[in-house]
Amino acid sequence: MKKKISNNMITYGMILLFYVIMQVMISTGSISSLLQGLLVPLCMYAIAAVSLNLVVGFSGELSLGQAGFMCVGAYASAFFTKLTEETLPEGPRFLIAILIGAVVAAIFGFLIGIPVLRLRGDYLAIVTLAFGEIIKNLVSVFHVGVDKSGIHFSVKDAASLNLDEEGRVLIDGPLGITGTPKNANFTIGIILLFLTVFIVLNLVNSRSGRAITAIRDNRIAAESIGLNVTKYKLMAFVISTALAGVAGVLYSHNLSTLNVKFFNYNTSILILVFVVLGGIGNVKGSIIAAILLTALPELLRELQDYRMLIYAILLIGMMLFNWAPSAIAFRERVKDKFKSNKKEAA
Repeated sequence: MKKKISNNMITYGMILLFYVIMQVMISTGSISSLLQGLLVPLCMYAIAAVSLNLVVGFSGELSLGQAGFMCVGAYASAFFTKLTEETLPEGPRFLIAILIGAVVAAIFGFLIGIPVLRLRGDYLAIVTLAFGEIIKNLVSVFHVGVDKSGIHFSVKDAASLNLDEEGRVLIDGPLGITGTPKNANFTIGIILLFLTVFIVLNLVNSRSGRAITAIRDNRIAAESIGLNVTKYKLMAFVISTALAGVAGVLYSHNLSTLNVKFFNYNTSILILVFVVLGGIGNVKGSIIAAILLTALPELLRELQDYRMLIYAILLIGMMLFNWAPSAIAFRERVKDKFKSNKKEAA
């Protein structure tokens, strides 16, 4: 228990240290405007990676639909913000938008999870991947507008909404949503990342979390002692999708234009790469991998033709460091030596 508490505090401290360092660099002008613009996406990717790790690392299931749930949260929250931007103050409106993004994504996760979590292995990955593509294509054909008579829907074009002179188009098919207020900032992103890590770590260390990991380790043994496998897998999946929806809210409120091009197969794979390279079941590793692999291409931009080569080499290096048997043995030796030195000093 003490080891878990220590690990949790290290994770929180790491996030706080990152925030303080970035704020100092911003205040002293030591960071470029390009990298400063990446701070909110860094938080978004970290939240998405931690949320996916709950399913892949602790539940033991492979999901490739994280971008789809981010899309649901992003569009639901941006639609609410555009609908109420003239009636609600900015602070409460954004807070409600975050809740709406999380709840709508969780609802979709629940509806998808009931049949999907009865599948195993590659089948689950295929179905979640299909969900992400279906959502992306469905959203791209919807046209939604609002006027004095209410909300209008169409799958044809914006002109077929038949809005009056004061009417507004909120969702314009493949063009998405434009003019969303940029309410997201680095501080809010860090707060949401703190909240995400708090939820995941407390769930993992709870009785339900131990049941989830027990099912991951041995499904048959877990069923034999009376654990409801579907219930606990669905719990982890729904919480993961809700947190992915929060990441989508950050994305939609960081840009003035929102469209579905971002929420594709490549985004889901990228988030999975963060989880694998950071260590499956390792929350700290997911955050570090998300931050490094998102910022690295921009940090290496001055190297022009060599930056992607360096990026690829570092990817391979991180994979070997985390998963190669010799690297694991080396880390264990270093850890044992550190513990022995600590005992001698005491």
